[in-house]
Amino acid sequence: MLMRRKNKLNKRSVITMSEPKSINSEQYRTIRTNIEFSSIDTEVKSLIITSAGPEEGKSTTAANLAVVFAQQGKKVLLVDADLRKPTVHFTFKLDNGIGLTSLLLKQMPFKEAVLPSGEANLDILTSGPIPPNPAELLSTKTMKDVLAEAGAIYDKVIVDTPPVLAAADTKILGSYTDGSIMVISSGKTDKEKAAKAKEALVSCRSKLIGAVMNGKKQTKHSDCAYYGH
Repeated sequence: MLMRRKNKLNKRSVITMSEPKSINSEQYRTIRTNIEFSSIDTEVKSLIITSAGPEEGKSTTAANLAVVFAQQGKKVLLVDADLRKPTVHFTFKLDNGIGLTSLLLKQMPFKEAVLPSGEANLDILTSGPIPPNPAELLSTKTMKDVLAEAGAIYDKVIVDTPPVLAAADTKILGSYTDGSIMVISSGKTDKEKAAKAKEALVSCRSKLIGAVMNGKKQTKHSDCAYYGH
């Protein structure tokens, strides 16, 4: 597994890595615990993180949840399956020359596409080059095979997907994984769109575990809250 880091840094950061003792990091650990309690009977090993629309915090939530699961001692893979506007490689400052699309096109074996994140127990599968046909690639048996191989190696597979109302990709991935979390941005996410997003996840038989409200001002300065489905 090769390290492919970008020389140029950017403004993105993962608070659970940079400030693990902060109140915000504790909120992500609370969400982690709630996810575990929601699946006592049936383990949720693979999980998609989505939102109704863009810029509602789903990629930030996916990254931080991946980190807190890894900090718990679980072996975690974070997959960037947003093949339209990928961001995970920016967040972890990694090169995106190869990744998920490389696997879907069968250009290399799984282990050669996966990268270390810099956080113990956490590996990253970036999106790879943006394809012209994301939905077609994700709906293939090869995508199921990638998730199956990841599930055989990792304790948790967290998949960052496009907003569910923006593309069919998320509903496809929702049908392949054990559960889903929807991120809602306080004061931004339209209630009607949130309801439609929930319906879209249910329609693909994705187990909606709950919703994370992002950016809500609270007295103790926490920026996210978890609501069970």
